Amino acid sequence: MAENTKRSIWSLHGLPGMMISVILLIAVLIFLQLAVVVTYRHGAVKPYDETPIRNIHNVKMIADMEQQRAFAFQSPKEK
Repeated sequence: MAENTKRSIWSLHGLPGMMISVILLIAVLIFLQLAVVVTYRHGAVKPYDETPIRNIHNVKMIADMEQQRAFAFQSPKEK
């Protein structure tokens, strides 16, 4: 059998590959945490504006009444 002479601790399969993957995972984690903080601050400073739904007439109808009845809450059927 031929001996594996391509083994090296400094190849991308060894320590540098592990370090690169760990650094990339930490970078992704930092990016996601910053996105969470920015989103939270934006929501705290400028909360959801409920003015479009204060009046029921501002709600857009997307189906006719027959289709809406199919998805509406129905009372349980009596046995």
